[in-house]
Amino acid sequence: MMTVAAARALRPGAACFVGIGLPSTAANLARRTHAPDLWLIYESGALGAKPDRLPLSIGDGILADTADTVVSVPEIFNYWLQPGRIDVGFLGAAQIDRYANINTTVIGPYGEPEVRLPGAGGAPEIAASCREVIVIVRQNRRTFTESVDFVTSVGFGRGPGDRERLGLRGGGPVRVITDLGVLEPDPDTRELTLTSVHPGVDPEQARERTGWELKLAPDLARTQAPTPAELAALRALLQTQR
Repeated sequence: MMTVAAARALRPGAACFVGIGLPSTAANLARRTHAPDLWLIYESGALGAKPDRLPLSIGDGILADTADTVVSVPEIFNYWLQPGRIDVGFLGAAQIDRYANINTTVIGPYGEPEVRLPGAGGAPEIAASCREVIVIVRQNRRTFTESVDFVTSVGFGRGPGDRERLGLRGGGPVRVITDLGVLEPDPDTRELTLTSVHPGVDPEQARERTGWELKLAPDLARTQAPTPAELAALRALLQTQR
C-alpha cells in the first residue's frame, strides 16, 4: 500500500530524485503504470535511468546502462539539485516530528547517542532544494515523535515562515506516506495532518501511533485500494529482484 500510494503521487514527466528501497520501487512502479515518462535521477550520477529491474544500489550498473546520460556526483548536487531543477525527492526517516523535520543522525544526545544512525547523505539537500518532498516511513510512536533528537533534514522548522527564513529553495514535504495512511502539512500551520487512511485502518490507530496529538482533516479520505493492474505491475517488478 505504501509503494502504490507513493507511485500514485508521482506525476508523468516529473524529474524524480530516487533512493534505493521503497522510493526506487515506487518510482519504477509509476514508470510501469501511469507515468512511463517519469525522469529518474539517482545520486550516483544517472540521469533518466530506465532500469528493467529494481537496482540493488545507487551504484548498480543497470542505472548507467539505461540512463540518458551519466554525470559526476558533484554535478548532480551543484547543477541539478541545489538550483531547484528537480521536481520531487523521496526521503525516509528514523524520526519525524509534527513539522516534518527528519532525523537520520542519532537517537539520544548528539554527544552521547543511544544509537548512531546512517547519517545525512544527500537528504538535507534534497529536503532543502527539491520543489517538493515525499517521505515514506512506517508509523509508530518511536518514529513519529513530538520532537526529533537531531534535525538532519529540515521540513518546516518550527512552523510557518521557517523555510523562508532559512533561505531554503524547495517547497518542503508535501506528503508523508505511512503504512496507515497519508499525512500532509496544514496550509496555515504547516503541521502534519492525517488526510487519508488506507483500507482497513481506523483513524484512531494513526493517532495512537503518533507521538503528538495528530489532527484529522475535516474531509478525511480513504486511500483507494491497489488496482489489479497496479498489483500485477508491482509483483512483476518485485520478481525482478529474484
